[in-house]
Amino acid sequence: MMAGARNAEGVRLYQQTRYQESIEQFHKALNSDPDNADSYYNLAAVYHRLGTVNKSESELKQAENYYNMCRDRNPDHADCYRGLAVLMIEQDRTEEAFRLVEGWADRRPDLAAPRIELARLFEEFGDSKAAEEHLVAALGVDHDNARALAALGQLRERMGNHAQAVVDYERSLLYNRFQPEVEARVAALRSALNPTQMMTTPGSTLPAAPGMASGGTQIATGAAAARR
Repeated sequence: MMAGARNAEGVRLYQQTRYQESIEQFHKALNSDPDNADSYYNLAAVYHRLGTVNKSESELKQAENYYNMCRDRNPDHADCYRGLAVLMIEQDRTEEAFRLVEGWADRRPDLAAPRIELARLFEEFGDSKAAEEHLVAALGVDHDNARALAALGQLRERMGNHAQAVVDYERSLLYNRFQPEVEARVAALRSALNPTQMMTTPGSTLPAAPGMASGGTQIATGAAAARR
């Protein structure tokens, strides 16, 4: 609980761009719980930000070290994999970034998260077909995964398949209704589509159950983030 409170305070300071003070809070969180993966991830995210803003190789190296320490404590920390992959891509280490996430997917065939992150990478590099395949594979592992469904909706919207995007978005909202961005996309697409277009399309073969989020890293607020 103490580590969680320190992390939350560090996040607040980070959001105010008070980076050094946020670092102090994350270190205090580690003093309370030396194995708290979120604390290592948060330190990585701060140094990643500082290294990018300051164009500092030493701070980026610190970020990579903290990302790896996070993975040591929680080998399935999705935010950590995302942040480290982003860092590698920013340093023109694209192949290494793909190997990182592919290795995670190979190691954990029972998890949807690695496939969602792979889909993110493929989409960012313009391979929408591969991204879609990985998202469908993620839903094969976890058919009610709201994040995978929202990502699939976003991907299909970008590909111009708006009717199917609405189906995917709405399924995502069934499992997690606290997604204002997804709700906004459903409203916008529904207002743009006519009733004929809103009929179920041949491609809507996902399980009858209920993102790609923007790239980059996001700070973790507590232990629950490590389980996403």
